[in-house]
Amino acid sequence: MSELTVTPETEELYAGDKGLDQCLDALFEKRGSTREKALSLLIDGFANKLQHQFVENKCITLLNQCHNSIKRGSSKEINLASRVIGMLAITVGYEDTAAHEVLEESIVPFSQALKSGSDSLKISSILDCLAVITFVGGSDTEATERSMQIIWQFVNPKLGSNVVASKPNTTILTAAISAWTFLLTTMDGCNLNSKTWQESISYLSNLLDKDDRMLRIAAGEALAVIFEVGNLEKILDEAKGSSDSSMREKVIHLQGLKGKILNQVRNLSAEAGGKGLAKKDLNSQKNLFREILEFLEDGYGPETTIKIGADVLSIATWSQLIQVNFLKRFLGGGFVKHMQENIFLQDVFDFTPKKKNIANSDLYLSGTEKRMFKSPNSALNKARTQSLNKKRMMSQGRNTGHYSVSAGDEDV
Repeated sequence: MSELTVTPETEELYAGDKGLDQCLDALFEKRGSTREKALSLLIDGFANKLQHQFVENKCITLLNQCHNSIKRGSSKEINLASRVIGMLAITVGYEDTAAHEVLEESIVPFSQALKSGSDSLKISSILDCLAVITFVGGSDTEATERSMQIIWQFVNPKLGSNVVASKPNTTILTAAISAWTFLLTTMDGCNLNSKTWQESISYLSNLLDKDDRMLRIAAGEALAVIFEVGNLEKILDEAKGSSDSSMREKVIHLQGLKGKILNQVRNLSAEAGGKGLAKKDLNSQKNLFREILEFLEDGYGPETTIKIGADVLSIATWSQLIQVNFLKRFLGGGFVKHMQENIFLQDVFDFTPKKKNIANSDLYLSGTEKRMFKSPNSALNKARTQSLNKKRMMSQGRNTGHYSVSAGDEDV
């Protein structure tokens, strides 16, 4: 296959299992444009249908070819290959060993790619993918912390040597903070020491003063999750009664940091517009920081709802909001389909679609898949329990000391 021709007819063809096989074959071609077209069609295929049968037979082959694209491809090809790997992990979902293998096999090629070059699209795409495959396949605290370490080195490069020497631009910095925050939502703050909290909070607080609005928003969301996951109020209350002088100094420092952040958040929630500033972006910032201010002052979470087809998903915590928004952005047009039919995502968000959606999903399941997901003797119930208790299970892992501490209705 020297060239993959894309027309409306072939797009429909390549959405099927046979078409996906042909797309996989095209990833072996030397011509980069052919591989790019194949990857684009694979993304469409994963977005429009849960490709369990294809993944069951071709998971490792597809993963290896995507790794080859990341090693030798253009920035566009790397972006597409990263999307495919992430969607592969999300599709695998409850196949715990397969999801874990996707993560473990990707660490080396990802790390190598992140060390070479500083293209914004390339770096941001790999960081997004790393966050997604860790979210799905990270089976313990150590695996999640390892990925957070890699990502944090793009937030504060001086803390690590796994990145290029130049300081990342705001696009990469914003992407890194968002990916890191996404993984932070799965962590238990009790496992992280106070020094780690202070370093992360201080650095993110400084970013709130930067000129780039999207960077400020990403830093604000990260701080909201830190205060939610870390339960700093409880730490402060317990430390106040300590006779340890060093502990009292930490309390004073943390209280000072919180006071500074409160002032920053208050100012950003009321920032006036200026010449050349997009009104939509300004309103998004003001609404976000009003929510954060209310949370920091009164403890109220960002209560909102998201429409998913005929269903509604209720959001009550910052962690849930960050997870939904990140996955919605990553899956794009496939978000609704996966929320309606992907059991892994349904259990993550404790979301049960209407019966008609569940019934319709049977049309897309092969006999093997029905036994895997529908049989009362399957491993599904165990997998559901593992997903719902993921945070508690991960909190039992030892702390490895990384440098991370980790509004209104919205239609989809």
